[in-house]
Amino acid sequence: MAQKIKLSILGISFSQVQAGAYALIFAEENGIRRLPIVIGTPEAQSIAIVMENITPPRPLTHDLVQTIFEKLKIELIEVYIYKFEDGAFFSDLLIRQNGEEFHFDSRTSDAVALAIRTNSPIYTNEEIMRNMSIVFDEQNPISIDEPAITASDNDEPESENLSELRLDSLKLRLEEAIRDEDYELATKLRDEINKRKSNT
Repeated sequence: MAQKIKLSILGISFSQVQAGAYALIFAEENGIRRLPIVIGTPEAQSIAIVMENITPPRPLTHDLVQTIFEKLKIELIEVYIYKFEDGAFFSDLLIRQNGEEFHFDSRTSDAVALAIRTNSPIYTNEEIMRNMSIVFDEQNPISIDEPAITASDNDEPESENLSELRLDSLKLRLEEAIRDEDYELATKLRDEINKRKSNT
């Protein structure tokens, strides 16, 4: 079984690239890699209100599930982000009730919204971190498994036309996005770089 890597929620970044979306940023425990996951507005709000200690006037869906867990003495043991496929992250909820354990498939945004309410740990694996994370180092931010690159031209198209950028330009813009903490743009650039690498 793959070794699990513990994650903490670093924050939520508003998307400047995709309207109505947010980037949920995870940090690996005792490491410098960051894992951005794009989530929708309702899920981002559900996570943000807990991070900011806000109590809504009426319980949200995740608050309701938390209350059900408490009443039925159900314990959320952990959330495990175990796979990235077809543009989506897959998560598993490990739940215990009366000494018996159950696994449930879940959207990652829902799993995180529940984990943050129940103080449950969140994990992923090395494969996801190796392929999907970005390195954030204040002195020298670089992409995973790639050396720092210098630009060879100055006529790069805008970020909306990532497919027209050369690979070295993509890598440079990824570094700039990480340095500017624009994790949403960094996610788009990372995905385009990975797509290019898988096609070679």
